[in-house]
Amino acid sequence: MGRAFEYRRATKEKRWDKMSRLFPKLGKAITVAAREGVPDPEMNSKLRTAIQNAKAQNMPKDNIDAAIKRAQGKDAETFVEVNYEGKGPHGVLIFIECATDNTTRTVANVKSYFNKAGGALVLTGSLEFMFSRKAVFEFQKKDGMNIEDLELELIDAGLEEIEENDGTIYAYADYTNFGQMSQALDSLKIDIIKANLQRLPNTPVEYTEEQLVDIEKLIDKIEDDDDVQSVFTNIA
Repeated sequence: MGRAFEYRRATKEKRWDKMSRLFPKLGKAITVAAREGVPDPEMNSKLRTAIQNAKAQNMPKDNIDAAIKRAQGKDAETFVEVNYEGKGPHGVLIFIECATDNTTRTVANVKSYFNKAGGALVLTGSLEFMFSRKAVFEFQKKDGMNIEDLELELIDAGLEEIEENDGTIYAYADYTNFGQMSQALDSLKIDIIKANLQRLPNTPVEYTEEQLVDIEKLIDKIEDDDDVQSVFTNIA
């Protein structure tokens, strides 16, 4: 992994330690997932994943249950998922996924973050082709686990790439194979730490540490917004 990756991971871990921000975002993801399907994680893979990710961040069971119940209430019906795309400092490309009950508020807030950082939003869809949407699974390498054997086991489920970093394994597949990969890992009795859909840059760009400081300031502001669920960039 490169220096930029290590820097980004360290700063991201620091941001996600802000539990007062994190739990509401995780809860909203659970509510949206439960509303879109049935409120049973065994029958709703998106909900199962949202719960799994919440547990990985030590979100209390009561909070998880409350988020599922909210999906049955009238307030949950107002949530919509929207994406915004923009160019930030030093030309960095940023793709933002939101869940909001007020798109007017959300777009105004996001636009202001870019404007203050010297960037700007671009037309929706302008950056779509710059990213590939992938299903990404993260789990610990167990004693005796052979990566090559595991790769062969998961190819039929849509595995495209697998890599290990400091005892953590990352498995990548096309986003359309998310369900198949989840089931395959379950059948192998692998405990998934985190599973989600990510937008990976097709042409990653290296930035200097000084540039990354400017970029991270903008990403911090965006991720602190209650309506923002995920932020993706073209940082290498």
